[in-house]
Amino acid sequence: MDRTRFPVDTWRLVETRFDSDDLGTTESLFSVGNGYLGLRGNYEESRDAHVDGTFINGFHETWPINHAEEAYGFARIGQTIVNVPDPKVIRLYVDDEPLQLSTADLLEYERSLDLREGVLTRDLLWRTPGGKKVRIRSTRMVPLGQRHLAVMTFEVTVLETRASIAISSQLLNRQDRQEQPVEGPQNHDTTASDPRKAEAFNRRVLQPAHQHADAGTGRLELAYKTTESGMTLGVVADHRIDTDCRYSAEAIAEDDMAKVIYRVAAEPMTPIRITKIVSFHTADSVPPRELIDRAQRTLARTWEQGVQHEFDEQRYWLGKFWEAADVEIPGHEALQQAVRWNLFSILQASARAEGQGIAAKGVTGSGYGGHYFWDTEIYVMPFLTYTIPWAARNALRFRYTLLDSARSRARELAQKGALFPWRTINGHEASAYYAAGTAQYHIDADIAYSLSQYVGASGDLDFLAREAIDIFVETARLWADLGFWRDETRRTFHIHGVTGPDEYTTVVNDNLYTNVLARFNLRRAAHAVWDLKREDPIAYAQLVRRTGLTDDEPDEWAEAAQSMAIPYDDHLGIHPQDMHFLEREMWDLENTPLEKRPLLLHYHPLVIYRFQVLKQADVVLALFLQGEEFTAEQKKADFDYYDPITTGDSTLSAVVQSIIAAEVGYHDLALRYFLSALFVDLDNRHNNTADGVHVASTGGVWSALVSGFGGFRDIGAQYGERQWQIDPRLPVRWDELSYKLTLKGTRVKVTVRTDEVELELEEGPGPLTFDVRGKVVTLAGDGEDSSVRVPLTHQGPRLDGEPANPAGIQRSDGTVISAIVPSGD
Repeated sequence: MDRTRFPVDTWRLVETRFDSDDLGTTESLFSVGNGYLGLRGNYEESRDAHVDGTFINGFHETWPINHAEEAYGFARIGQTIVNVPDPKVIRLYVDDEPLQLSTADLLEYERSLDLREGVLTRDLLWRTPGGKKVRIRSTRMVPLGQRHLAVMTFEVTVLETRASIAISSQLLNRQDRQEQPVEGPQNHDTTASDPRKAEAFNRRVLQPAHQHADAGTGRLELAYKTTESGMTLGVVADHRIDTDCRYSAEAIAEDDMAKVIYRVAAEPMTPIRITKIVSFHTADSVPPRELIDRAQRTLARTWEQGVQHEFDEQRYWLGKFWEAADVEIPGHEALQQAVRWNLFSILQASARAEGQGIAAKGVTGSGYGGHYFWDTEIYVMPFLTYTIPWAARNALRFRYTLLDSARSRARELAQKGALFPWRTINGHEASAYYAAGTAQYHIDADIAYSLSQYVGASGDLDFLAREAIDIFVETARLWADLGFWRDETRRTFHIHGVTGPDEYTTVVNDNLYTNVLARFNLRRAAHAVWDLKREDPIAYAQLVRRTGLTDDEPDEWAEAAQSMAIPYDDHLGIHPQDMHFLEREMWDLENTPLEKRPLLLHYHPLVIYRFQVLKQADVVLALFLQGEEFTAEQKKADFDYYDPITTGDSTLSAVVQSIIAAEVGYHDLALRYFLSALFVDLDNRHNNTADGVHVASTGGVWSALVSGFGGFRDIGAQYGERQWQIDPRLPVRWDELSYKLTLKGTRVKVTVRTDEVELELEEGPGPLTFDVRGKVVTLAGDGEDSSVRVPLTHQGPRLDGEPANPAGIQRSDGTVISAIVPSGD
């Protein structure tokens, strides 16, 4: 980041100079949201913008997927998030001259996102074309405590002389903003070839259902129904003006715009303050008028409690969040700022996502169409599970609500059990390209893994027994049915025709990641059923009634897990990514021009599929998630082989590569990978931050800190038992790293130093037991046992250099991660 424009502040993201060259990036970075509602960081004037974006999690339009060649079982209905009416628009005119930042004479400028206050603030000093100096200060907040609310203030002060002021505050629905897929290939915009981006509807998406404006009360109302999905939306905005200046008001309402205009005879040094509170409500089929009523009730409650109450609650809410989730790196302020921004971004994507999933871009943009992927379970859920477990439970309950749809999808693909959609909003598969979509069956095991991790960390056995165990049962059934037995030198269980996490290698046999995670899924399901049968016969009987479970099924799952085919090549001493991976030609990454990166935008899939080249970590991810299943020597050999041929075209790779690099001893490389991930969005390193924040990467940053450098592991989960281990790998230039873990309702602070690990029980009853570099320690909630220090005699293995062929470490934006070190860190 340009530190002359974005100075370091460990609790704020600060911008001190307007620049129109990266509007899309800064709109994403300065977004505010709560997991349900998200407002991109657009300027209030709405004239300088990349995308004027306001997004509601799960509010989507559908469209028929018209395949060039049809086949049974292809995804039929596309879903994509809708850019809803924009409440951020507040336009200022001074003596009829509009404020437009790109042409304005700005004497002072600062914009900041405060990570403790949860408020976006902007301060300007504008010299108008007529020479008058005007101070403008605005704030914007999406409360974490009120799911359906946004709060904005806009204050104008003429400093030296009188002026005629007009302030136009709007709800604005721009039909040309809908950047989602068109109805079929015949309407496809061939210039939009990046599958990570959204495209444009060629028809109206939001059908007007209600509009109203009242100048006396400052109330604006708009309501809509989506054309195809039939979802409904109501938005209401209220205004209050506070000034000693004379003013008048008028209001206008149309199908796609409602606005209130305040005309003020401004006196010098006399503030004009507008408070604008907005409420959005959405539903699958509730009449729009009823949603307007709900929004009105939300606003009435807000006025009754006072708007300041919302700011106070936001501060309190975030105070509790940082108590449970902060990660500290003393002495490295630039890194500290970036870490906190990443963690704050996870919160904004998930906190109030209740009843919905966590989209790949959260509510900061339309990238990936607002879809939910496996990203949630593998990259975001660990952070939620170990810091704010109630949010993790909400995310898992959302997956549970999709179980019937997943059962139907499995039947459609001639399988038993349940197959969760690869990408979705409403529970139905929305991936038109099955090879890199539906074929990624591993999503079933990813969900089961995340569920097991949550139950083990939280002790939420009630959720497991009443609902979540059904996910274990149905996903295990899928694997048992999908796989098959083969008699060779020994009887083995194989899974064919699937795609692993690496989307540059598709529809293969015995993908290592898939088989390793399916083995976990099968074992965990079997042990969960056996435990329930033994410990809660009533709940077990209910499970049998719900699912038709038979007594022999868990035995079958355990046997399949025990005999799972795990590819291994004795000659190279590595685990092949799949049965035939090593038969392919090696891609020459070193001589691939940077303008041909990422590969998926410049080469036909069939070209890529013929080579050994990875979009993202596959085997290496398995080494992390199922580390106890591999020896230290195997991990190093696998990492050495796959790291140089992993392109980094996916933002999901660097965090995992950092974790395993640290574990096997490449400490400098681990730090470089971490820095690459840490600044993915802040430095726009993949050139697509404008489409929204990479939420999975922000979650992975936490895992790289806590599980990589901090050495935290959850071992033995597949058998329903667990051991929490801490074996840190602190970077050489770091003197200390601290993080928090919430386990079984008890919060522990872990501080890693060069010579010791300190564990401190901060909140909760305890006791908790950890294995710290081979020494077992127990924390109790009383007396001297609430804190313990364990000396470290070494920091684990350290290796010189890095795996051969460092071309694989070159990022898709052309930077080389060995050179990525922030100034001063």
